[in-house]
This record gives sequence, structure tokens and C-alpha cells, in this order.
Amino acid sequence: MTRTVPGPTDHVVVVGAGFAGLTAALHLLGAGRSVTVVERGEHPGGRAGRLDLCTERGTFQVDTGPTVLTMPDLLDEPFAAVGEKLSERLDLVELDPGYRTHFADGSTIDVHTDGVAMEQEVRAVCGPEAAAGYRDMRAWLTKLYESEIDTFIGANFDSPLDLLGRDLVRLAALGGFGRLGPKIASFLPDERLRRIFSFQALYAGVPPATALGAYGVIAYMDTVAGVYFPKGGMRTIGQALADAAVDAGATILYGRTVTGLERGAGRVTALRHMSTDDPPADSERLACDAVVLTPDLPVVHDLVGCAPRRAVPLRYSPSAVVLHAGLRSSRHRAAHHTISFGRAWESTFQEIIGDGRLMSDPSLLITRPTATDPGLAPDGADLLFVLAPCPNLDAGPLDWERVGPAYRDELLGALEARDHPGLGDVAGDIEVSRLVTPADWAAAGMAAGTPFSVSHTFAQTGPFRPRNLVRGLDNAVLAGCGTTPGVGIPPVVLSGRLAAQRITGAPARSHRTTR
Repeated sequence: MTRTVPGPTDHVVVVGAGFAGLTAALHLLGAGRSVTVVERGEHPGGRAGRLDLCTERGTFQVDTGPTVLTMPDLLDEPFAAVGEKLSERLDLVELDPGYRTHFADGSTIDVHTDGVAMEQEVRAVCGPEAAAGYRDMRAWLTKLYESEIDTFIGANFDSPLDLLGRDLVRLAALGGFGRLGPKIASFLPDERLRRIFSFQALYAGVPPATALGAYGVIAYMDTVAGVYFPKGGMRTIGQALADAAVDAGATILYGRTVTGLERGAGRVTALRHMSTDDPPADSERLACDAVVLTPDLPVVHDLVGCAPRRAVPLRYSPSAVVLHAGLRSSRHRAAHHTISFGRAWESTFQEIIGDGRLMSDPSLLITRPTATDPGLAPDGADLLFVLAPCPNLDAGPLDWERVGPAYRDELLGALEARDHPGLGDVAGDIEVSRLVTPADWAAAGMAAGTPFSVSHTFAQTGPFRPRNLVRGLDNAVLAGCGTTPGVGIPPVVLSGRLAAQRITGAPARSHRTTR
């Protein structure tokens, strides 16, 4: 039986109003708990932050965190816990194509969620053999997801032995414990397709060639389950979760930083918190019966007074350089999400992860949210988000104050040279911009200067990932991307539910769907 918090749990304090914390709060509220959320920022959302770039023409409404939303049915669960529906809080648009991918040879492949449409796209660009391989790979991704979602991704672990059973056998038979890159290659003869269906491993912090096959589930989420965007921007997700929590009875304290935990008899009895004003106001005490901690792991370890003992130190995922650019004119020919692949591939991962160097031939994610919601920019203007993976500060301790501006110009030069439709002349059209580097992520409290937290190596996956229980504190539970199940909006949302289940003992729900 899965371990749960013993003793009273009537009042739960959640530290952090990100997706994990708010999801946990809604599940706890639905189970009859009283909930207080303490958030250091002035808005909900956590890593899904907001930035308004103001000009004389108007405001560019920037999402500073994730830009890709998949598996919205998982988000529907916390709303349902308090008797609401996601559709009543968010206006979601399914993107088609989910991605537009450009390659160094000049070819373009649109990535469609619909299986028939995608098979036709593959046949037209890559040929009939590739189309048949895509069909088989899609079926494999679906089976992989169905074998993982309830037992490998969506379950609490107290021991690696919890994995044993028919689902583990099925996952192993599907190649979940083999290597993702070779498995994808066994289906797809075209290297361009192999990139499309394996680049997601970088989100997990490992190269496709060495990532576990189980992480093909991210490709399922991206390319089979669909890619969505909420009108008003990604910032509306956190706001919707927070509004639902408040309407269900939660109290959210914004602009408050938790500075310490009071303890007694192996339990957290209260939290100390103070305002983020400068200078801060006096510290206040907030009593609790249980606590959910969602900050980055080093912050959690400071609060609890120690880090868990591990044979091997934690390894963190690569980081990213992000350019937010408000453009004077519209780029109507550009898709909502564009992936610009460089000619290099495997050497790119070696540079970022192994050598701690910047990509010599960068592959980029370009997001144009105004393709779906033009109101995020002034009339006639456009908004771009350009993301370049890069080493974290452990792997490559670069002087980002010096390197950042030059690398920004290099990335814009690469886009101009590639001359993708609508994206080839960006640099000269920028009206306002903001550059974010690993140094900025580190200043925000993210370990190793990466927003992608602990990487998903074998030793940091499933039951081997940092647990959501705290040794020595019976009523403290973790949620967020640093604990189980991992990084990305779907895992983070699941982490909130798993944390709530540690407190309420509620059974897991099934998420199995087939598209």
C-alpha cells in the first residue's frame, strides 16, 4: 500500500502557486481539506510567468515560461476535483499543424495530430515507405503511453519494487527500457522524421540516442495527443487554476516568501513567511497540519535542512537561451510553433551536454503566439519567442553577461541565413525585446541555471527520481518538476495530484486515451 501522511491533515499549506502547487491545492480542496497557498510572486503560474513589454504602440504580452501545451485532459482533472470544467475557465485552441519543421536541405514538414493527415504529409515529403513506418510508429507510441500513464508516470512509488507487475513486463516488451533513438529509427527510414519524433528527449535532459525508450511518451503527447494554446496566452492557465482554487475556498497569499519551517515530533507545525518588499515586512507564522513544497529542489533542501542521500549527485538538464521579441510588423506566413533544425544533430547534443559549449549549428524552437491570438501584440505587430538549448551552468559556466548579447545576434543571423517563410528578416524588425539566459534562470532560484530541472537519466527516472516524500518529516510532500514524475506541463500537473494523494490517500484515476 502506498505510503500516505499520517495524523491530521485538515489544513494544508502549499508553497508555490505554480501548476504543481495549484493542482495539488484543487485536489486537496476537492477532498475536503482547508488550503492556504503561499506564493513569492505577485501572480500565479510559477515558471509559466508573465512579462508585459510596453511600447508607444501598445503592449506585447509575453509568456516567459512554457509555450507548448499538451494533454489538456490532465489539466481538466484538478478543475473536476472541485466540480468545475476546464472549458469553463480556459478557451483552448488545438493547433494544426502542431509544429512546422524546417530542415537545412530546404524541406519543410508540417506535424499534424490527425493520423491520416500526418501519414499523407509523410508520404508526400518522404515517400510511401516512410508513411508506413510512421503508421507503425504512431501505434507504438500509443501503446507506450497506455502502458505508462497509470503505473510509470501517474503513480507514487515507495520502492523500485512497486514497478514489478504486468505493466512493467509490457513496458519492457515495448522497448521502454531500451534506447529511444534506435527505436524511432527502426520505424522511420528518413532522418528528418527521426528528428521530429525524438527531439523531445531534450526536454527530459538527455540525447535521443541514449534516452530511455519510455520517453517516447513525450512524442506521443506532442504528436498524437495534440498541441494546444489558450487564448490570452499561457499565463491564463495559472490564473484559471488560481481562480478555481479561490472560488473553492483556498486562500492565496501573494508576494510572500517562505523563510523557514517550524517542527515538532517529526512534523512541520508551521511556516514562517515574509513579504518580498524591500525592505521586507516582519515575518509571520502560518500553522499547518501538512505542507506541499513545490520550489526548486535546492530551495526545498534549504527549507528542510538537508538534501536526500544519493550515491551519485543529481544531474541537471540543459538550459536554454530565450529571446522574446516584439516585432513592428506581422509574420503571417509563420506557424504558431516552428522548429528550425540545423544540419548538425548528434554533435549538437554532445556540444550542449557533454562539452558544455554552445551549439555551433543551432536547432531552434520559434513560437509565434500571435498566430493564434493576435491580441497578444499591438495591432499590426507580432510576437516571437526564440528558444535555443544551451549548457546549464554546471556543464558550461559561461559569462552570460558577455556571451548573451553576442549569442542573440548569432541566433538571429542563423534565422536570417535560413530564410524560413516569415522568419528570415527578424533582427531589423524588432521593436522591443528581452533576452533570458541561464544566469537569469539561476537568479530566479533554478538549480544549475536551467528551467528544466533534474534530467531524466535512468538513475533519475520513475522510482529513482527524487521522491515526493521528505525523510524525517512525516507531513511534508513535494511537487513540481524536480520530483516524480518529472519535467513538462503534463508531468508537473500529475505531480500535484500525486502530492495530494500522499495526503488524502485518494486512488489514482485512469488517463488512458487513444487518438
